[in-house]
Amino acid sequence: MDRPAAEDDRFKPIYSALANMFNCNLAKMLSVISPLFLSTLVAGHGHVTNIVINGVSYNGWDIGVYPYEADPPTVVAWGTPNTGNGFISPDDYGNPNIICHENATNAKGYAAVTAGDKVNLQWTAWPDSHHGPVITYLANCGDSCETVDKTTLEFFKIDGVGLVSNSAVPGTWADDQLIVNNNSWLVEIPPTLAPGYYVLRHEIIALHSAESADGAQNYPQCFNLQVTGSGTASPAGVLGTKLYTEKEAGILVNIYTSLSTYVVPGPTLYSGAVSVTQSSSSVTATGTPTTGMDGTSASTESSAEASTLASVVSTSSSAAIAIQETTMATTVKVVSTTSTIAPTVNTASITSTPLVTTAVPSDSSAQSLYGQCGGINWTGTTACTTQATCSSVNPYYYQCVVTAV
Repeated sequence: MDRPAAEDDRFKPIYSALANMFNCNLAKMLSVISPLFLSTLVAGHGHVTNIVINGVSYNGWDIGVYPYEADPPTVVAWGTPNTGNGFISPDDYGNPNIICHENATNAKGYAAVTAGDKVNLQWTAWPDSHHGPVITYLANCGDSCETVDKTTLEFFKIDGVGLVSNSAVPGTWADDQLIVNNNSWLVEIPPTLAPGYYVLRHEIIALHSAESADGAQNYPQCFNLQVTGSGTASPAGVLGTKLYTEKEAGILVNIYTSLSTYVVPGPTLYSGAVSVTQSSSSVTATGTPTTGMDGTSASTESSAEASTLASVVSTSSSAAIAIQETTMATTVKVVSTTSTIAPTVNTASITSTPLVTTAVPSDSSAQSLYGQCGGINWTGTTACTTQATCSSVNPYYYQCVVTAV
């Protein structure tokens, strides 16, 4: 027998209340879960978390948090969507995305630095299979880096390290030095540089798939610097969309063959550039970015609990490297000698820590997500961690990727 309509009406408020509670809680759950889920999907490569200048640490752009905030904090790093952990491929070299990463927007703060000071760039854990050069540029912003059109910035190279040793394929690369150096890279601001506002463009180029067209992977990062000092140099630069070409040596290259030389891509190294021995930096204070165009220095906050990114560890190597400057590229040539080779014009010798083999021992546990799991001459494990599948990128390189759902 059917219930009277009046009886059903008595339960409507209860049904409505239960529905509202469910929808409200679901919305809250999704607001928390969605960013975490999306950030997980784009994880696995790398970005710079912070920079350190004379012990003062300045926060970078947190791609797992800031893209979801209506009013993210002022930092010295240029902002990107949550996909900023991924790479820019060579077919995008003419696109503004190559300048400071995908859809990058101007940083709203500056880190204060004196010409001649060193900047340590701290990366997230970098995959040891993603071999390639580490390159750093500067570009003068004029009156303001906060509002400058990134497509007008002209970059000059202040640092570029590629192949360090070719003793065993695929060789030891700058990124291997970075990994040994606590996933950080040290670069010096040229002492002769004129004061002003500059964008520092720093990147790793992964070459594990670069034997094929569009196989190289660029990971550019940008930071605003307020440079002080007594220098007068204003080096000429190159537009960000003109830094590289898809088929130039150093971009289209097979690192799984024995290379006697490697051409670091991009324009010639600036004559006033200074090569430094890689070391990591201890954090003694947290920096507050300078904002506006008043030219004031960034303040710092002392921190009794300041964390140490790493102890200062100088690296050395038995392999000396001579760097030869060419018209449009830097050629790194490995020299078989234990003595330091005198550098050629505009360069200095580079020392590094010999890196243990990047292959995972054959009896090791499963490879981590985005690690190498196979390929020609690979002697490590072919098993991937849970929820990952070993997938062929090319005959020389297989990678653990997220298992398709």
